[in-house]
Amino acid sequence: MNMVRWSQMMDHHFGIFSILLFHLTMIELLQPFRVASELISSYVPIVALAGDDVILPCQLQPAVSVSSETLLWIRPGLDLKYTYVHRDGQPMLMGQNPSYYNRTALFVDQLMNGNVSLKLFRVKLSDAGRYTCIIDSKKMEASVQLIVGAASTPVVNITGFDRGPVVLQCESTGWYPEPEVFWLDGEGNLLSAGPTETVRGPDDLYTVSSRVTVEKRHSNSFTCRVQQNSTNQTRETHIHVPDIRMHQQDDEKKAVVLFKRNQKVKEHDVSERSCEDDPMLNLKKKQLEDQGDQLESVTVL
Repeated sequence: MNMVRWSQMMDHHFGIFSILLFHLTMIELLQPFRVASELISSYVPIVALAGDDVILPCQLQPAVSVSSETLLWIRPGLDLKYTYVHRDGQPMLMGQNPSYYNRTALFVDQLMNGNVSLKLFRVKLSDAGRYTCIIDSKKMEASVQLIVGAASTPVVNITGFDRGPVVLQCESTGWYPEPEVFWLDGEGNLLSAGPTETVRGPDDLYTVSSRVTVEKRHSNSFTCRVQQNSTNQTRETHIHVPDIRMHQQDDEKKAVVLFKRNQKVKEHDVSERSCEDDPMLNLKKKQLEDQGDQLESVTVL
């Protein structure tokens, strides 16, 4: 009886051992076909504006927890290249570049999902460059390029309205890199303008200004567009100019009236003494004054 039980027990254990051995064998056989994890970042440059916060992506795929790993973010070319160090489950200030103190962080709750992305706060122009994410123990790394720009809305003013042709001036400060300036009419057509004036300040930011003369054939709505292609930034300001045609017609009417007045003055160009001596001339002067004309010259032919 005991021998039977012993035999049954041995058969049971042997069965379990056989199943375990089978599973281990299958794991070994399938080992070459397992997908190795890879550290991936963005192949496209990340664009940020000065003063904004930005995320530099870095992800382990397939996802594997990196909570207990030593994680590094570096920026090659700096004297102190470490922009962030994560060791023993917490950030380390030792060795970190002072320029990045209190401006970098990981998504700690996402480390178990293999997310090693870096959040950079209050971006500066000097932050532009290439960053590398490293999982130290796995000898894995991935790089991403950060482009930093600056932009501002242009200001448009009307000049020369009372002195002749209508001239529009556009100015925009605080750009980086150097932008371009374009003028458009109400239908979106480009206008021919003078060369753009560019000044670079001590803070490396650019100020640009441009002028355009508005002609009679144009509509009364105009746009100053400032754009920077590498940062994909565009700022526009629209302006409506009072009726240009009416203004020009008024100028023409004023010129005609002035011409007629000058003609009248020439026709009656006499001296004050002659008017006093000749009652007829004095009467003519009085009639001209009553009509609103001014006789100011005192010239003797």
